[in-house]
Amino acid sequence: MEQLTEQEIRTSFVNCSKGEARRINLPRDLADVPWEHLDFLGWRDPGAADRGYLVIGRAGGLVGLTLRAAPGSRRSLLRTSLCSFCVTSHSGSGVDLLSARKAGPAGRNGDTLGIYVCADLACSLYVRGRKKNALAKRLEESLTPEEQIARTLGNVHGFVDQVVA
Repeated sequence: MEQLTEQEIRTSFVNCSKGEARRINLPRDLADVPWEHLDFLGWRDPGAADRGYLVIGRAGGLVGLTLRAAPGSRRSLLRTSLCSFCVTSHSGSGVDLLSARKAGPAGRNGDTLGIYVCADLACSLYVRGRKKNALAKRLEESLTPEEQIARTLGNVHGFVDQVVA
């Protein structure tokens, strides 16, 4: 992914108002983001634990989504959950149910779409082995790393397709 500016990120959001997009807390370390290792930019709002954001490049330009975590989703350390984007296995609270308000009239009517994903939205780093966590584990697969990256990107695009439809 190419490096993005604050303005590019803020204008990419399709499922919130322009005023809401202006108030989004961007990642504090935007200048230090490892852009060359990202397929999409994802982050959680440090000031509001239930909010997350995702920005991805598409054929028509950037698309940004605001996300909300399901309230009270406590996980047991004995159970393992799988990220729907990158297929990383997490114990505990490493996977959250995040929902996105649909774009357009459907979203204004309250329609949302949810998906279980890495709670920190660092899927690109997990799939590349650039981020490790004692509670996160990559499954052994017959796919090459490039195929795993392509699958992750396809899963993210599939979710975005459903939100913007």
